[in-house]
Amino acid sequence: MSRRSGILEFAVLGLLREAPMHGYELRKRLNTSLGIFRAFSYGTLYPCLKTLVANGWLIEEPGSAPEDALAASLAGRRAKIVYRLTAEGKEHFEELLSHTGPDSWEDEHFAARFAFFGQTEREVRMRVLEGRRSRLEERLEKMRASLARTRERLDDYTLELQRHGMESVEREVRWLNELIESERAGRDQRRTGPGAPKADRAPEGSADAQQDDTSGETGGLPRHGGSTRPDPSDDTAK
Repeated sequence: MSRRSGILEFAVLGLLREAPMHGYELRKRLNTSLGIFRAFSYGTLYPCLKTLVANGWLIEEPGSAPEDALAASLAGRRAKIVYRLTAEGKEHFEELLSHTGPDSWEDEHFAARFAFFGQTEREVRMRVLEGRRSRLEERLEKMRASLARTRERLDDYTLELQRHGMESVEREVRWLNELIESERAGRDQRRTGPGAPKADRAPEGSADAQQDDTSGETGGLPRHGGSTRPDPSDDTAK
């Protein structure tokens, strides 16, 4: 299995965990929610769906509206098929979510993983974020070394392009640093929340206790009043 097809399978399982969908809805969500799939076609999606069905991770069901199926039949068209995640598919997706190997730090895979951070355990999110940051720091070091070696041989435009690439990587590293610090702050806060020993909890009714009640598992995102973050799938950061 290629790396890209593995990312697509992961994204499809993740979207179907939220709700059953037919192929058109899936393609639309993949295009709009996950920018890394902007250029892919039905010729890529449907073989992926067939593979997931064959593996027992999805089942195919007819569309929910009988009149739609009748209209399609009268028009000689195939009725819409809705894809639903099976119990085995949900279990497989949760296994994929817990994976934190080097593949999850690469550009496209990281973008897909980040899109489903709301369904990912905090400790796993931390490992993925820290791994991604390490990978980008390594990339940045190589870019700086390459630029130092070739600076005298580059024309102004090529030099500016290299600088732009470095700035993009540096920007994402800063963004990752903010996310990691926010995740750590959220984790520390939960240590004194409802799940912590009574001696470590914030007093009931206090501002800290009220804030912890609303933090949830996805409380790690930094709050920037109107600031922007780089797109993890930004091609310039590759």
